[in-house]
Amino acid sequence: MIAPDDLVCLKAIALLGGLSSAVSVSSQSLAQELSISPQTASRRLISLENTHMISRTMRGDGQYVTVTQTGEENLRVEYAAYRRIFETHDRHYILEGELISGLGEGRYYVSVEGYASQFSDKLGITPYPGTFNVKLSPSAIETRRKLDAMEWIEIEGFTDHDRTFGGARALKCSINGYTCAILIPGRTHYPEDIVELISAEHLRDVLGTEDGSAVIIEVTR
Repeated sequence: MIAPDDLVCLKAIALLGGLSSAVSVSSQSLAQELSISPQTASRRLISLENTHMISRTMRGDGQYVTVTQTGEENLRVEYAAYRRIFETHDRHYILEGELISGLGEGRYYVSVEGYASQFSDKLGITPYPGTFNVKLSPSAIETRRKLDAMEWIEIEGFTDHDRTFGGARALKCSINGYTCAILIPGRTHYPEDIVELISAEHLRDVLGTEDGSAVIIEVTR
């Protein structure tokens, strides 16, 4: 969890352009931006670097700062929280794409007790062993990003027989009236054009779909 003061600093760096590229940031300029002392600004930069929220490089003309993937994820969490505060109306999203085959890992992971029990308790889904994978159409990718503002359910990581399993987050949805849930693993750089779902049903069978079939996912707040 990022400290509140560090989050303010991270937001300031992002507003200066650090989310898309390296920007020139000195302790003095940041201090002026945040109305704090240069010493405090320097400490916050060090803290953000130590927690992998930013990366810093020195050039001939000064210090350049970039917001990392971890930093961006923390900003998105904050952004999503504010959207939930101010956007209280019901929202209905449609994600269109086509069915694709996964790597075969889903069958194993959804059957691991540490995950399966959480899917049952938190989502009300006793998952069919396997995931239903959809490659989103280009127009659906932006809609997928909007889902980050919704309230996802945390699937906690755990250790089982000396093996560590990472956490994930889940969002309930439906396909042709069948209840399912989108799963986003906690690992970084997960493809944003791929959606991985679990369901109590063997969706390929009940929907009569195969690779390349059109799929419509509905998400309602």
